[in-house]
Amino acid sequence: MQFKKQQARTVFTSYPVGVQLGRIENEMSAAPDAPQLTTQPPDTILAPTNARARVSGVFATWMRDLGIALAIAAFFIVFLYQPVKVEGTSMMPSLDDQERIFINKFVYRIEPIQRGDIVVFRYPRDPQKSFIKRVVGVAGDHIRIVEGRVFVNDKMLEEDYVPAAYEDRLSYSEVVVPPGSFFVLGDHRNLSRDSRDFGPVEASYIYGKAVFGYWPVDKVGRLR
Repeated sequence: MQFKKQQARTVFTSYPVGVQLGRIENEMSAAPDAPQLTTQPPDTILAPTNARARVSGVFATWMRDLGIALAIAAFFIVFLYQPVKVEGTSMMPSLDDQERIFINKFVYRIEPIQRGDIVVFRYPRDPQKSFIKRVVGVAGDHIRIVEGRVFVNDKMLEEDYVPAAYEDRLSYSEVVVPPGSFFVLGDHRNLSRDSRDFGPVEASYIYGKAVFGYWPVDKVGRLR
């Protein structure tokens, strides 16, 4: 027994230290690969979180822009433009019955009412009602109608918006448009109640200018 123990010690101590380290390294390299703990770079670990943050940021920006756009649209509709529905045929063919249009309620605060404008106003004989007509005369103008032809200051008005089928052949004695008032006519001359019937309209009754048609689709566009 003593011999065996001595032999074992001899076997263990008989190798120099360098040889022993070499054997240990060889044995470790020959061993099966053990699972290794890897540390991912911080940017790899945080990538999903950053992606979610970017998506949230884009969505928040989109919602902010949408909110601003809706606020601007609401401002324009409430304070500048108003959608209205045309009822009646007095402005055909420019405006059909039941056509939808936008009127500008602000424009006449920064520019004057002009001949040719299509205006919306309170009916002088019943301010609860609104009419829509075309301005043909402004304050100081001399207006007369001879067999359906309109003369403004002795010059015949060119009205390409009144087709022959919508003309009438009636005459109207000359009038001078009073200060702060406007002479208005419907484009459908033989089916319109206008200044030939109720006289010039005061500026205070006019509250909008028809500017854009949006329904039906085939009539979408700027009004003239």
